[in-house]
Amino acid sequence: MSRKIQILCFVFLSLFSLNAQKNKSSQPERPKLVVGLVVDQMRWDFLYRYYEKYGSDGFKRLLNQGYSLNNVHINYIPTYTAVGHTTIYTGSVPAIHGIAGNDWFDKTTGKNVYCTTDESVKPVGTADAKVGSHSPKNLWATTVTDQLRLATNFQAKVVGVSLKDRASILPAGHNPTGAYWFDDSTGNFVTSSYYMQALPKWVNDFNAQKIPDELVKNGWNTLLPISEYTESSPDNSPWEGLLGSAKTPTFPYSNLAADYNAKKDNIRSTPFGNTLTLKIAEAAIKGESLGSGVVTDFLAINLASTDYAGHKFGPNSIEVEDVYLRLDRDLAAFFKYLDQNIGKNQYTVFLSADHGGAHSVGFMQEHQMPAGFYGEDNKEFNKMLKDRFNVDNLIAKVTNNQVYLDDKVIADNKLDSEQVKQALLDILNKDKSVLFAVDMKKAGSSSVPEPLKTRIVNGYNWQRSGDIQVIYHDSWLPAYSKLGTTHGAWNSYDSHIPLIFMGWGIKNGESNREYNMTDIAPTLSALLHIQFPSGNIGNPIVEVLGE
Repeated sequence: MSRKIQILCFVFLSLFSLNAQKNKSSQPERPKLVVGLVVDQMRWDFLYRYYEKYGSDGFKRLLNQGYSLNNVHINYIPTYTAVGHTTIYTGSVPAIHGIAGNDWFDKTTGKNVYCTTDESVKPVGTADAKVGSHSPKNLWATTVTDQLRLATNFQAKVVGVSLKDRASILPAGHNPTGAYWFDDSTGNFVTSSYYMQALPKWVNDFNAQKIPDELVKNGWNTLLPISEYTESSPDNSPWEGLLGSAKTPTFPYSNLAADYNAKKDNIRSTPFGNTLTLKIAEAAIKGESLGSGVVTDFLAINLASTDYAGHKFGPNSIEVEDVYLRLDRDLAAFFKYLDQNIGKNQYTVFLSADHGGAHSVGFMQEHQMPAGFYGEDNKEFNKMLKDRFNVDNLIAKVTNNQVYLDDKVIADNKLDSEQVKQALLDILNKDKSVLFAVDMKKAGSSSVPEPLKTRIVNGYNWQRSGDIQVIYHDSWLPAYSKLGTTHGAWNSYDSHIPLIFMGWGIKNGESNREYNMTDIAPTLSALLHIQFPSGNIGNPIVEVLGE
């Protein structure tokens, strides 16, 4: 070969190599895996309430290595589980994405609708139709997980896991690789025929290990000496509920193994429900080879035991503190697993919450804080209206702090629905427990102050929500919550949530700028260079994204 030809070949190969490198570099860089951690009922202040007792590799690792947004709020009401998970992953609100509550009342059928129930599908992994007949059919918008699947021509794998069906199904979207939830009748993780006809081998293998039995076999005692739980109320406070066969809400819960054997949902209110969830998350990574392909995969995890424990014991209980201290250790172990199996700084994780939780009314009253209980049932409201119109059953349903008028009864009795509605508004706005009662169709023009006005509008789905939204005074809870607590309100204890990003593509730092829950999905979309979810109303939080 002549010198001239050698030079020409060298030039050609160099140009080819440069062009290939250019084409390669023109492809957007993405992490191997995105992990969503949504801690159920986690108030923002829990990041710091127990800070001194957290280890260095769980919550503190997120805070120290990630980017923490300290002023993130839920921008709709009601603040319930299904709505929160849907909003995080769609960047949208109930008015658009359609998930108006954990359940809602359907005026056309006169029946309650659970957010993920789908009688057209069959249970897989269980014989219990109520447990297994679920799908995302009621979800009207796409999720960021859907958009990742679409952007990669369905090569990206998406898996959702939770103790709760709704908290696995809604984040995973319409067409995931799989969504799995806990079956109280068997102690196994199950799915439905919407996703597959049989459980994958890795799920069957996981179930066969009977990990819940191992987790509960020694009962539940405090991780630290109980005298060190100075951030919480004394054990056996009168506003705490009971776990299993326990006669008092006190440590140790020595009968937990027997209680679990008798009724498997008892594990949900203990820290071991979170441990179990993270273990199946690890099994999903291995079983589906998540994070090992050429495209980004997504693992959506809901840690639900914080919610169950909060409902049962209240946020100021030693039980809830112990759940968080143990979750901190579990997160440290999970991050170590990700480091070893995906690669440190090769994955992106975010941690947030679907809602917070109010302090128990008894706790508030003991410390001279304003609080109380309200009654909420259609019998009471119907009696009020019968005195005015001499007609029974003008109210069809009261749920989610919303009143549904019975349009048929109103029409059959030739009443004016606006007059009926206004009469009930007048009655409610004189109630000592009520801050505002608002006509949901007219909320945008009402005299209710911001941000309440916008949150009512965002939460109003005209096909699924009620006619009147009732806003109760701060820390007033429904009468059924005399033990433990609940959530659903607009107040900071329910709406102020943590949000931390960490890992690939994420800066280190923190911010006190105001953001909304709806900003999470577009931030992830921007990170991944994919289209925003179809109903998105949020904006990317650009300050968290690396250069």
